[in-house]
Amino acid sequence: MADAHLPPIPEMRLELVPVPVSDVDRAKAFYERIGFGNLHDTLVSAGMRVVQFTPPGSACAIVFGTGMGPISEMVPGSVKGLHLVVKDIEEARAALVARGVEASGVQDIGGVKYVWFSDPDGNLWGLQQWPEGYQG
Repeated sequence: MADAHLPPIPEMRLELVPVPVSDVDRAKAFYERIGFGNLHDTLVSAGMRVVQFTPPGSACAIVFGTGMGPISEMVPGSVKGLHLVVKDIEEARAALVARGVEASGVQDIGGVKYVWFSDPDGNLWGLQQWPEGYQG
């Protein structure tokens, strides 16, 4: 139950997710290869490099780099279960495999389909396809 004395919560959009990596150039090459775009690779200072990509069709980007305080201190490979929602999971899986990505087979969990893959550091990504006709 909402407290009538509290101000309303303003809109909050998730637009950037940190992904910890051990080698910025290796991670950049991987995400370029799998089709992430809208690349921003900025050397902010001698010790700070910020690399940002956006998955195709997404409004939310990922970021990694060096010298970014607590973001750079995250353990490489520790992010698990980032979901990329797709319309056709077989098509999306085939596109990743054609680009050299090791991807799991399609798993059907109660009508929701998943495929799992990892970046070179072990950050785990999931492709997710909702059942036909699903209204989210």
